Parts: sequence; C-alpha cells; structure tokens
Amino acid sequence: MALDINLMIGGEAGQGVQSMGFILAKVAARSGFEVFADQDYESRIRGGHNFFRIRICDSEVVAFSEKVDLLIALNKETIDLHRHEICEDGVVIYDSDTVKDLDAEDKLLGIPLQTLAKEKAGNKIMSNTVALGAVAYLIAFDLDTLREILKERFGSGKMGEGNIVAAQAGFDQARERFESAVHRRLPARRNGKKMLLTGNEAMVLGALAAGCKFMAGYPMTPVTPILEGMTENAERMGVATLQAEDEIAAILMAIGASFAGVRAMTATSGGGFNLMVEGLGLAGMTETPVVIVEGQRPGPATGLPTRTEQGDLLFLLHAAHGEFPRALFAPSTPEENFWLTVKAFNIAEKYQIPVIVLTDHYMATSYWTVPKFDVSRVSIDRGLLYSPEAAGDGDYGRHRLTNNGISPRAFPGTQGIVVFTAGDEHDEYGHIIEDPGTRTAMVEKRLKKTDMIRQEMAPPKVYGPEKAEITLLGWGSTFGAIREAVDRLCREGLSVNCCHFTEIWPFPTGAVEDVLADSNLKYMVENNATGQLAGLLMAQTCIRVDGTILKYDGRPISPGYIVDKLKKEVGAGW
Repeated sequence: MALDINLMIGGEAGQGVQSMGFILAKVAARSGFEVFADQDYESRIRGGHNFFRIRICDSEVVAFSEKVDLLIALNKETIDLHRHEICEDGVVIYDSDTVKDLDAEDKLLGIPLQTLAKEKAGNKIMSNTVALGAVAYLIAFDLDTLREILKERFGSGKMGEGNIVAAQAGFDQARERFESAVHRRLPARRNGKKMLLTGNEAMVLGALAAGCKFMAGYPMTPVTPILEGMTENAERMGVATLQAEDEIAAILMAIGASFAGVRAMTATSGGGFNLMVEGLGLAGMTETPVVIVEGQRPGPATGLPTRTEQGDLLFLLHAAHGEFPRALFAPSTPEENFWLTVKAFNIAEKYQIPVIVLTDHYMATSYWTVPKFDVSRVSIDRGLLYSPEAAGDGDYGRHRLTNNGISPRAFPGTQGIVVFTAGDEHDEYGHIIEDPGTRTAMVEKRLKKTDMIRQEMAPPKVYGPEKAEITLLGWGSTFGAIREAVDRLCREGLSVNCCHFTEIWPFPTGAVEDVLADSNLKYMVENNATGQLAGLLMAQTCIRVDGTILKYDGRPISPGYIVDKLKKEVGAGW
C-alpha cells in the first residue's frame, strides 16, 4: 500500500470529536482517496475519553491501523493515552491554550486553537475547525474541499463563514510555524466519486431499495441510526416509521404490518432482542415474514453499551422456544450490508420466516468509501402470494399444507376470503388445535422450508491463495482485519488464506466442507470469549479448528493483533 496515512482525534465527549472526524474523512473521500474510519466513545453524554480514527490510502482499505501519523489532541488525556501509538515521524497537534505541563518533544505541535478561533472567527467554539485547518496544511489536504464541506455542514450564513475563516486561520498558523514538521503528505487528487457510508447507512439504503414500507424500533446503540435514517427518508420514499414504547411493541408492530401486506423491519441490540424473543416465536408460528437487525455489543445485561463484540451468534440461532426455520446473515462490508439487507427481505417473504441481519457496533458505526450501489440489480421476490389458482379448490387456509411447506399468502381485506391465524398451534385455516396429528403436520410443514433456504445461502468467501497451509476463519465484521492480516503474512512468504462467513444460517454445510477440504491448519478469529462460530462449525460439520484468536475487551480486532496472536499460536515453526 503506497499511501497509508493515519489520523486520530481524541478528547472528551462533548468536544466535537465525532464531528471533526467525519469532516476529515469526508474531505479525504471527496478528494479521491480510499478511507476507513472508526470511532470509540464512552456511554456518557459528557466526559469520558473518545477518539475517532481515519485511515487514508490510495487503494482499498478495510481496517484500522495500530499506528498514528497525526494525533489531534483536544485534551492532555488524549496525549497520555495514545502517545505510544504515534509513529516515529508522527506528530501531535494540541491546544496550547488549554493543554499544559507537557514534556518538551519535537513531535508536539502546540497551536492556540481557542485564541485563534476567537480572534479570527469571533467565537472560541470554532477552535476545532482551527485544528482542521492545521491538519489540512500538515498533510496537504485540499483547503477548497474543506471549505466546501464546512459550508455544506454549517450553511452559508454566519456560522458557515466563521468556520471557513477558522479553518484558514489554522492552515496559516501551521504553515507559518510547522513548515517541515510532517513528512507524510497527500498527493494532489480531486473528484472522489465514492460514497462515505457507515454500515448502518448502507443497511438503510438496502431496506429502502428492497421496498421496506414500515419500521418500528426503540432507540438502542448501535442501531438507532437505522431508525433515524428510515425516518429521514420516510416522506420521500413512502415509508411509515414509529418509535415504539419498547422493543416488545416494536417487533409486534413490525409483524402486524407484515401480516397486513407490507415489507416491515425492526432493529435493536442484544438487550432489546431479549425482549423481542416472544415476538420472534410469534412470527415463526404464524409464518409471518419480518426482518430484524441485531447490533451486537458486549453483554450480559447493559454490558458496555458503546463497545463492540460478536457475542450473540448462538443466542440468535436458538432464540425463542420451539423449532421453526429462520435465516441469519452477518455482513462483513458496507456492500454486503446493502445487498444482504435486500436479500433478507426476499428470503423472509419467499419462505414466510423471520430473517435476522446480525451486525455489531464496529460494523454499524465505522465509515468506508464505497462505489455507488447499482440499484438496477435489485430484484424483489415477494414469494407465493394468494390467487384463486395458487390457493386451489375450497376455502382459503393461510397455513394450507403443501409439498414444500410454503402456503399462498393473502393479506387481510382480500376480496372473497378470510385471512386467519393464531399464535397457538393451528390447523390449515389458522384455527387453534391440540390434536397430535395436526400438530405433527404443522411442525413438519414449517421445517420443510429449511433445506430450501439452505440452498439460498452463499458459501463462505475465500480470500488469498486458493490453497494454503493455514486458513483463518471468521464471520461478520472481522473480515477487514483478517484480510489485511492475510496480506501481511503472505508478504512475509507464508501460506495463509481466509475463509469468511456472512450467510450463516441455515448453515451451508456442504459448501463449507468443500472450501476447507485442502486446509491444513485452521484458526478461528472471533470478537468473543468462547469461539461461537468454531463451536457451530464443529456441530454442523465435525470440523474442529486447530486454535482460536479471540478478543472480548469491547474493542475491535486489528490486523496486527491477528498476526501477533497467530505467530504465538503456531510457534517457532515460523
């Protein structure tokens, strides 16, 4: 990777860390560079250490770096916490008005941010924008692009003009005082045509492209932005959204909307999904399609509300009592967030089941540069809908027994028929029963769908050499880190590839066995403490991994973490 510049902004909650990070990431993206950015924040409204990392490259970038070239420190704590991450030729910009008692080092570049903001822009609150201007000089960001984005964000009035003046003040100060401070500078580029999206935003676009017309939810980190994004587009796209009183109401509203005939979804985190479990069972019993996004964070209970983990996989596969089919996807890129959300709605309606799209805090809130999605490729499959011909002779039965388990689906209000179902076990017409024969027939009817759904599951994707001595396995958000780890190890002359799962349930057993047939050593990489996918792999295929690389401190896995752990696992043979 020829160009690889890593920025970090750190400070307390309430100091504008996320806003600054987003603006810098957007400037880099619009300037034509590839960007990956992630954010780390505490669950406090004010106070507590936050930081935002931005990685800028000239080729695709899919993970954060462990090293920092330029640290923008809004308080002394940021310098103390991240000093060890700064590269040998890296530097720190800090506010010399407020950060005192520092050891003298060449890499510390003090700028009176608040003084400049007040003197030049008339408001010290714009001190962050002064820092952005200094960054623009130190890494040769295009100042016109920064001005353009500041105007978009703050408008063309007094606030917008003030921020543009503040950015210029920071730029001029850095040029006057630190002309030779930084060796890493961006080459001149313009006209970036890619989008800068979070995983949440890509899911919103996928849901809208798939024709979702109703969403209910209760705010819960990290997926609240999905409800917000759907609401922002509601009027333009003809979508109804509702903030329910709790997660129980949210899933029941989504099920009701789907039963009435529209594509519907909800989104929550692990704690909220706990409350939704009975509703999940209702969708399974009534064969009502619904899409549920579950954004994982560390548990149990409230856990670490603003941190990341992959701890809910087995819970989601087995949630709700009884046996009924479901599908589970775990996207690993923004593109997959879009396309698997589309697929989730199609699978839900085609097989009349609940479909869970599993994300996590890291995937949901990180930013990537991605090409625009080709929505002309989106196809809508609403499954087997009612018609007199499809229903056959006689009265309509919502749960009519069929060879493949899929019954024609009619919506309430359809002329000439009554649509009836029940949360109790029922017969073909939806009426409550208790006889063993009908119960057996209905269980088998629902479970017949599982093998057909399995055929729809894509095999795990392989990255790196087709055949390798060591295979790193993973699922969901770990793909970027694993992919870069594979690249690093291969450059060292090692035989390593990656096998990554995104369409997890029903488990694509045959495809997985084929992919792993030529692998010698297998190491599972997961953001949890117990190796949940490793256990599922063993249960479904009898394939046992040779070791696990696990992380469960609430922080995401980095490429360097994988490389170091793997070398320790394998030992001196390296």
